[in-house]
Amino acid sequence: MRVGVHTSIAGGLENAAHRAHKIGCDTFQIFSANPRDWRSKEPAPEDCERFRAARRKYRLAPLVIHDNYLINLASKDERLRAMSVAAFRREIERARALGAEYLVTHPGSARDGSRPEAIRHCIESLRQAASGLDLNGLKVLIENTAGQGTVIGSRFEEVAEIVRGVSGDIPVGACIDTAHLFEAGYPIHTREGLAATVRELERTVGLENVPVIHANDSKTAFGSHADRHEHIGRGAIGREAFRRIVRHPKLGRIPFICETPIDRPGDDKRNVNTMRKLGGDLRERRSQ
Repeated sequence: MRVGVHTSIAGGLENAAHRAHKIGCDTFQIFSANPRDWRSKEPAPEDCERFRAARRKYRLAPLVIHDNYLINLASKDERLRAMSVAAFRREIERARALGAEYLVTHPGSARDGSRPEAIRHCIESLRQAASGLDLNGLKVLIENTAGQGTVIGSRFEEVAEIVRGVSGDIPVGACIDTAHLFEAGYPIHTREGLAATVRELERTVGLENVPVIHANDSKTAFGSHADRHEHIGRGAIGREAFRRIVRHPKLGRIPFICETPIDRPGDDKRNVNTMRKLGGDLRERRSQ
């Protein structure tokens, strides 16, 4: 089992790799620039090389980059959609420069429009953003959502439609977030519900198209459609449910990235350790 967290690039890109190693990660996720600003400072080639060297030194893989929160590739507003396409193209270019394997994006919002229209806009925006670029091993991942407001992507069918819509043009897959699943109404907190959810994921998106899982507990109730992350085992999903998730024969082989809160120093390391402990019994049993 490979486990990591989202680490900060404060003070320089390479510091994210140093922090991930110090926490005890096998894998990690970063923002490649300020996630709440349309203006992005592009990294210098020497900064990218120092980052890649630090990552090689610590053998951190895969590297996942999460895109800017302002991006809405599904927007009906043509100006906002154009800004989002341009920003996402820069995300692709930075991800390539940093040697990332995956670039995660939320599919966007259908505000002032219909969901089918928003899905079509998202597909076309992804094509435009990547047009003419050699992704050089980078894969774009569509993240499922909690379904708040008019946001699309809370159902596997919508994520699958987007993946199918762009798969002929760019390397694409899905990133599945456990908190978002629970908040969207997938009952992963029960044994039967997890089994049913995995079957539905296989039927729609396909597990072969899910190379990363965001491991987050939920501060909000089942089916709340409110996206609030909690420490592993301390939220509404619960410790036993996460034990089943990390021990699941089809999920446990996929790298887990925790995007859990940092309420106290060391919380990120504690969440990584919790994930390892929950999966440890399975490793011990297999070694017997």
